[in-house]
Amino acid sequence: MNLIVDIGNSRIKAVVMDGDSVVAEYACSGIDARWVSSIAEQHGAIHRAIVSSTGGHEEEVVAELRRHVEYVLRFEPATTPIPIGNAYATPQTLGADRLAAAVGGVELFPDNDLLIVDFGTAITIDYVEDGVFLGGNISPGMTTRFRALADYTAKLPMCGASEEELPYGRTTIEAIEQGVMQGITYEIEGYIEAFFKKKAKKCIIFTGGDAKYFVKRIKNTIFADCEPVIIGLNRILNYNAEKN
Repeated sequence: MNLIVDIGNSRIKAVVMDGDSVVAEYACSGIDARWVSSIAEQHGAIHRAIVSSTGGHEEEVVAELRRHVEYVLRFEPATTPIPIGNAYATPQTLGADRLAAAVGGVELFPDNDLLIVDFGTAITIDYVEDGVFLGGNISPGMTTRFRALADYTAKLPMCGASEEELPYGRTTIEAIEQGVMQGITYEIEGYIEAFFKKKAKKCIIFTGGDAKYFVKRIKNTIFADCEPVIIGLNRILNYNAEKN
């Protein structure tokens, strides 16, 4: 079995996989290397692990896991071999989650060109064509936009996601809610429209914590909550372990 560890800015996600099947999922607020190793202890059949991080602390997690797991891979986009091409000009600055999602997308939909939208603290819009990660764009995420309005103005309140779809706000709170959420909607719809014009075999993947707010707003063929990052990290782990 494999242990997939994805370290974010404020939490760790750990997934135990048997082949392509998820056996168990865990999440921990904060960064706790001992918590990760306790999962390896619970599942004695784990022989491989991969650690990916966008929030630092990977060294201590890797060191702790090596006390319990035979093969531990630290995923580094610039140096770790992957089973797809990477055309990014500065791989040393590329977020591990972006590249892992691209590998996972190819694993899920191998015969398609991909537009992958990850709705997190930042929104990333990435492209995979003919099995090669080309790159993409980064913009502020939903909560980041709400927070910016509250932090950088004197009177606008902090707001959050709304299920309502209105053409315009009738109150200041509605105006902020719809301004942020409709702004993101129109932004992503623009990327999708341009992508559809160019590509015959295409697939759009939505992922990330805020994806659920935009699945209903954006009317296209969308595969949400399919965890392409975890699938990609599992594929990268197997790819490297089998080469050794």
